[in-house]
Amino acid sequence: MSSGPYSYETGETKRFHIADYAVFGATLAVSAGIGIFYAIKDRKKHTTDEYLLAGRSMHPIPVAMSLLSSFISAITILGTPAEVYVYSTMYWWISVAFIITALGAAHIFIPIFYNLGITSVFQYTEMRFGRPTRILACIAYLTWMLFYMAIVMYAPSLALNAVTGLNLWGSVIAVSFVCIFYTTLGGMKAVLWADTVQMVVVYAGMITIFVIGCNVLGGVENAWNIADSRGRIVIFEFDPDPRLRHSVWNVVIGGGIFWCCVFGTNQAQVQRAISVKNVTRSRVALWLNLPGMASIITLSCLVGVVMFSFYADCDPVSFGLIQKPDQLLPLYMMDLLGDMHGLPGLLLSTVFSGSLSTISSGLNAIAAVILEDFVKPMCCSKIDSNRATWLSKGFVVLFGLVSLAFAFLVSQLGTMILQLAYVLFGVLGGPLLGMFTLGMLFPWANKWGGFFGLLSALCLLMWIGVGTTITKTSVVIKPAVSTINCNWNITGQATTALPTTTLATVAAQAVQTTSVYDKYDGINRLYTVSYIWYSGIGVVTVVFVGMIVSLITGKTDPSTLNPKLICPVFDIFFPYLPESWRKKLRFGVRHGEEYPLETDTTEKRKERIASIHLNEEIRPNGKQSEINGHENVGYVSPQYHTRL
Repeated sequence: MSSGPYSYETGETKRFHIADYAVFGATLAVSAGIGIFYAIKDRKKHTTDEYLLAGRSMHPIPVAMSLLSSFISAITILGTPAEVYVYSTMYWWISVAFIITALGAAHIFIPIFYNLGITSVFQYTEMRFGRPTRILACIAYLTWMLFYMAIVMYAPSLALNAVTGLNLWGSVIAVSFVCIFYTTLGGMKAVLWADTVQMVVVYAGMITIFVIGCNVLGGVENAWNIADSRGRIVIFEFDPDPRLRHSVWNVVIGGGIFWCCVFGTNQAQVQRAISVKNVTRSRVALWLNLPGMASIITLSCLVGVVMFSFYADCDPVSFGLIQKPDQLLPLYMMDLLGDMHGLPGLLLSTVFSGSLSTISSGLNAIAAVILEDFVKPMCCSKIDSNRATWLSKGFVVLFGLVSLAFAFLVSQLGTMILQLAYVLFGVLGGPLLGMFTLGMLFPWANKWGGFFGLLSALCLLMWIGVGTTITKTSVVIKPAVSTINCNWNITGQATTALPTTTLATVAAQAVQTTSVYDKYDGINRLYTVSYIWYSGIGVVTVVFVGMIVSLITGKTDPSTLNPKLICPVFDIFFPYLPESWRKKLRFGVRHGEEYPLETDTTEKRKERIASIHLNEEIRPNGKQSEINGHENVGYVSPQYHTRL
């Protein structure tokens, strides 16, 4: 292994060898090959259900790996070790937060989408809240995903370019075109299996860099002790102040809500979760993510601990070797492995495998949304399946190119990519999660409540996000770093070592943080709230405003709703309660009751029932969807809640 000289000793970063590019190219070639394989294998299957949902026949394991791969994007691989290096290990609690995410996604949101037999999650939005809300939600989602894919494209290329000399826009374009290629050819099956291969590469790369780093430092215990002595090992921070960047409360609760936006209601994740044969397999795939997520977050945090210990006395950012913390992992990778030609290429593949999986699933999801939520309802309701499949492929290509343009916009932004991603998900994903929560858990909400609840949350979160950027009131106190062991000849002048963190320093920083927060008053106090709460703020705003508006404009009678649109929460989570109790806790929604709605002659009830039939969905086998079928609209079997 490499034993130096390291970058902080020479002032120069090591560059990629041709062998590294060969390994990286091989990874891209494997992903492209998977697309070609499924294009040939399924060349006679020209249905949108096959292309967008893999025929709803996938095994839970590749689906679980694919779901996990979207979590393990390049943002996680680069951002999590940098987060630990700059701040502390508090982010590890996101592993625990996923319990909340899995409960919500696997037992509330995904079963509703699956049992409705829909392709796009926004078909539910129209069934529940009407066409205007569906359009608004789709626009928010498309904006969210285009910016997110752009971040995932651009950020790793920028980090690697600064450290390794990898061509910036060359790598962005290469990764984009490979994603477009195999997603267009192979559809959902290619996405799922390519994600599985890419996850193997991610684990191999992260384990490699962790083990070699521990060997250089004399073991993980030594690395841990160094990081602990400098204030990076922080596990039990229970301060409930919402302005604190990370605490147990905001990472577990705020992070749990945040990831519910991703796994429970994001089209890219839902589309994969419903690509299996039944709801039970969807649940299995989601729960399999819990150990996978915990392991990769733990591994990423440990890499961050080892990386900090390696640079403990020569911070590369303060010393000017790199410009931002997101470049720390590539620098560390090259310091450790730069002399082992080919191995840095494996680590390069690790970073870009995360990008490939996220972008491919995003493109597939955008194609589904454009087809199902815009093309079919607006102009081509009777389009044949073959033509719809070709249109979907065209949308993959088109929006793959559009995301490249968004990557240029992202290049003008500057912050840590992990935080930037969370802010984006909070501002746009939080209100969408709130809209689905309002629809599925609050049967009294009406179409006006859904629309104005979503609109108000989007406006509020964008106001907070933009206001925080403009006023720069966001306050974060970072633990101290040191440059005492840097090579003084690099800068041509002597520098003063920054102080080392001690317990006294940490205590002083806590006091400093409080005093800095307290200098803000009025509306500026809102801008000091931790970014990790943005999703939660979005959910609460939608539900609060949505229910107020619904009460003012005339709340919905729960007995008129299609029961499949409402989640029977107490039947799911408290199945052993007496039936008489559970019936009351359904609040009038007729789960498990035979009630032929269409025979009711009440005019007002008929108007509400008509909203259920807004969208005529046709299943792949040619039968009418259970959403609109006469025998299913008015009756849900007593076993409905157990199937959910």
